[in-house]
Amino acid sequence: MDWTVEFSRRASKRIPALPALIQERLMYLVGNIRQLGPVRPEMKNYGKLRGTGRKEIHHCHLNRGRPTYVAVWEVLDKSVRMVEVSYVGTHENAPY
Repeated sequence: MDWTVEFSRRASKRIPALPALIQERLMYLVGNIRQLGPVRPEMKNYGKLRGTGRKEIHHCHLNRGRPTYVAVWEVLDKSVRMVEVSYVGTHENAPY
């Protein structure tokens, strides 16, 4: 059974403003999360964010250099396999 990946309102509004290459890498990441789950260690600078209480929040870099774009996603419900991408954008504005 695949995972369901949704975008928060904030993240979905930011996607059209991203460079084309970053949008492609984001869609690749989302496809991998759908098929394989939220833990994506093969992605550049992947990590589970600490200090988030009971929430399971992950992030990774979508490119190298400046500006560096990142994606942040949260597991909403493991039993129904639901993930929400809560942020996509530059590293400087990331919510962590």
